[in-house]
Amino acid sequence: MLICVYSMVTGCSAIIAGATSSMADSLSDAIINQSDPETVRQGAPAFLLMMDGFVGNSPKNGSLLQGAAKLYAVYGAVFVDDPVRAKRLTERGFSYGRRALCVEQDSVCDMHEFVYDEFVAALLRLKARDTPALFAYTVSWLAYIRTHSSNWGSVADLPKVEASLNRIQALDENYESAAVHQYLGILNTLRPAALGGAPELGRSHFEQAVEITNGQDLSIKLEYARSYARLVYDRELHDRLLVQVVEANPEVPGFTLFNTLAQTEARSLLDAADDYF
Repeated sequence: MLICVYSMVTGCSAIIAGATSSMADSLSDAIINQSDPETVRQGAPAFLLMMDGFVGNSPKNGSLLQGAAKLYAVYGAVFVDDPVRAKRLTERGFSYGRRALCVEQDSVCDMHEFVYDEFVAALLRLKARDTPALFAYTVSWLAYIRTHSSNWGSVADLPKVEASLNRIQALDENYESAAVHQYLGILNTLRPAALGGAPELGRSHFEQAVEITNGQDLSIKLEYARSYARLVYDRELHDRLLVQVVEANPEVPGFTLFNTLAQTEARSLLDAADDYF
């Protein structure tokens, strides 16, 4: 007992931090491999509270902050129907994401408040070792913007988010590459070409994301259909992608939860296709 009390000052905290980081990874794996989204909807709040506790015990643990940022982002943006709660949860996620990046590189703390040119300059100070923190920061920021889309100030930050995604690719082109390409695909298809969008660039990103995952991540094909095919009124591509989603086996390690959600959404989009096109 005396040894452990003494070690708490020098070593036990590191052991605890390592254990909780491993537990956070296990929780994330359990969630993304769950085939019943309602179980996640009802059970995830307990996981979020646990993450809060882990971070409270190890407030400078970058891995924990990154995990908390991503869990809050996904839960708030995907599973919460109440817009007030969704805003509150994704705001906490973005707070964790900012802290995660700040722990790795204090010169970029609160860089989301920088003007665009200063923001890009701050991104260039980040190194390859900062990639996981930058990814958590960017994903949590995207979720925050999604739930605050009525706030034009938040939406105006999308070019900074795109710059962050491009920086992630530059730092480590293999890090979460499918997700990065998917997000870039969505960002480039928010507007038609006539209004400043880049739909063909977006299509290229979607195609690369599908190739990287061998078509196993059905959420990519869903977004490809919803973001690109609908934007350019390509009914054939739209229906082909969505039928592939509906007919696929959703239970793929690492993709099961979002594949299941994608199939539900794909059926809705197919049912509404005649009204859209």
